[in-house]
Amino acid sequence: MSRGKIVLLVVLAAMIAAFFIFDLGRFFNLEYIKSQQVALSAFYQDNTLLTVGGYFAVYLLVTALSLPGAAIMTLLGGAIFGLLWGTVIISFASSIGATLAFLVSRFLLRDSIQQKFGSNLASFNKGIEQEGAFYLFTLRLVPAVPFFVINLVMGLTPIKVRTFYWVSQLGMFAGTIVFVNAGTQLAQIDSLSGILSPGLIASFVLLGAFPLLAKKGVALVKGKKQSV
Repeated sequence: MSRGKIVLLVVLAAMIAAFFIFDLGRFFNLEYIKSQQVALSAFYQDNTLLTVGGYFAVYLLVTALSLPGAAIMTLLGGAIFGLLWGTVIISFASSIGATLAFLVSRFLLRDSIQQKFGSNLASFNKGIEQEGAFYLFTLRLVPAVPFFVINLVMGLTPIKVRTFYWVSQLGMFAGTIVFVNAGTQLAQIDSLSGILSPGLIASFVLLGAFPLLAKKGVALVKGKKQSV
């Protein structure tokens, strides 16, 4: 491992360790943000740019380091900024943070994984090159798949950075709206599990799978025409 990778790994490990050593997770739970909602909203009214900048930076850090708390941060954004601005701010913060996590995974792990398992991953890599955008879009729309896992795994694939970014932003947009809208009613929320119903999750899955299924269907029809 190169010196640059070692330095980055040490810095990231130290930041993640600090999160747990100092129990910073206590600030990323539903009860805490509900208790602080009024104070944070008042601070936002008096310090708009500072609040937006600080919130954006924390959201970016949480997602880039794959720390627990993105869902809570999204609810908090809805409570403070409202549906419109909350959606805009969080859409960019989550997409940029996810891309940073993706890049970290690619920089630290991709070469070693490809060297050790390159022959086994050849067909998978080819599939990602051909269907990567559609596949990623489907994953982004399925709330059951942890977003940090998608970020780290996709960093090991050949998918282009710009493709990862715009597909992630598009694919996460619907879920972002749902959570931001729930955050505007933060006082009425008792648990995160109540935000996404099974029917809503199924709708996301169908929406995400449709482009991939449509492309497969077109390819199948073309194949049959050529064989006639």
